[in-house]
Amino acid sequence: MTDLVNLTTRDPFADEEDTLAGKAAGNVHIRVQQRNGRKSITTVQGLNSDLDLKAIVKEIKKKFCCNGSIVEDKELGEILQLQGDQRESIKKFFIEEGLVDKDSLKIHGF
Repeated sequence: MTDLVNLTTRDPFADEEDTLAGKAAGNVHIRVQQRNGRKSITTVQGLNSDLDLKAIVKEIKKKFCCNGSIVEDKELGEILQLQGDQRESIKKFFIEEGLVDKDSLKIHGF
């Protein structure tokens, strides 16, 4: 019988640890939702819980002249809501600040 040496490999079904040191662990989804008429909101979900979301929202509000808030959802966690269609601006902001990798950003919407 052969010795099984490779027992310490990574289990693909186990929960992964956050190894990105402050960056988002999974995919970050940026969506736009239509409100009434021409009004819309941009939502961002999937950010790492270790990030200071209040400071991020404050900086986004200053930089892009829009209102924003943090909404707590039982299933999805904390979600950023921003006034207007800010998808491309938010994408560029997250990449420039180093908060999210370019590969893990997913943009949804019309």
